[in-house]
Amino acid sequence: MNSQSPLTIVRAGFIPLVDCAVLAVAREKGFAESQGINLQLNKEASWANIRDRLNIGQFDVAHMLAAMPIAASLGVGHIKVPMVAPMALGFGGNAITVSHTLYNELKDTGADLGDPLSGAQALRQVVDKRRGDNAEPLSFGQVFPFSCHNYQLRYWMASAGIDPDRDVRLVVIPPPFMVESLEAGQVDGFCVGEPWNAQAADQDVGVVLIRPGRFWPTGPEKVLGMQERWASENPDTLKALLPALNEAATWADDPANRAELAALLSGPAYLDVSEAVVLTALDSDLDFHSGVQCEDALWLYAQMVRWGQTPLSKEAEQGVCRTYRPDLLTDALGDAPPSVPVDDVAPLDGVLFDAADVPGYIAKLTIKN
Repeated sequence: MNSQSPLTIVRAGFIPLVDCAVLAVAREKGFAESQGINLQLNKEASWANIRDRLNIGQFDVAHMLAAMPIAASLGVGHIKVPMVAPMALGFGGNAITVSHTLYNELKDTGADLGDPLSGAQALRQVVDKRRGDNAEPLSFGQVFPFSCHNYQLRYWMASAGIDPDRDVRLVVIPPPFMVESLEAGQVDGFCVGEPWNAQAADQDVGVVLIRPGRFWPTGPEKVLGMQERWASENPDTLKALLPALNEAATWADDPANRAELAALLSGPAYLDVSEAVVLTALDSDLDFHSGVQCEDALWLYAQMVRWGQTPLSKEAEQGVCRTYRPDLLTDALGDAPPSVPVDDVAPLDGVLFDAADVPGYIAKLTIKN
């Protein structure tokens, strides 16, 4: 591109989480500029703000929870705004962190808390005891109704027979406020992305109990989302932006760049936490791959149906697959995006997900709305 050509402005919203790294690196390391893009990053506190500002056109693209573009395209939980997600910004990186009090109660059951199912079964014993003692139910924070955090918490609990809508309280808390909420005793635990689990451990506010990557290792946690209209009206800009982000993802994934990445993200413009906490977070199960696929979108849709957020329909299934658009990334790169390594992990509840038969999968589940 001619160096004298004016840069094309792209406004992007993000939440202070380690998996905003691809956007941050694209801007700070010059990958966006080299593609003729002036990537303007705007930090937000909550996912609702990201959704609303993208809906009204204040953002062109955004760092989004993997289920958010799907919910928006279906008109679930808010106004219907067709969205597309051409690439992932991060895989993994979530954790379930609990207070010291709850952790000690779980330990007292004698369960192997390092095993996801055993940990969930221990939680059920605590839940049952509290019910028998007429105590208040446990409260867990998650970041947004249409999030992997919500679905992972629910899936993990339900695998041990806990009904997350009856046996505990699930409340929405923006990611940057999770640690303070746990410290104040407002919640007994939470599921959030990094660096907030590492921060809770660093401040001795809580204990990282389990990483959902142990039982759902390959689905995207965050995606690059945008209005379908913006993508169709700005094809050249999108074709320049996606290679820049792909280069940034490759750079961020390189272990040789980890210290520099931690320094970049730790500053006030992004996470505003110590470099040591970011380095700890980067040592979790977080990866910056760039592929998305219809199967991942359908798993998220199946969770929406399971928990009563939207009815099951063939038309909706088709709409879900139109939201995840790996073809846009392939077109921009001139090649297929990097594949995501698949781990052979048995489902906690014994029910295999079949993307070709979403109704059959849901029918086999014992706890659902």
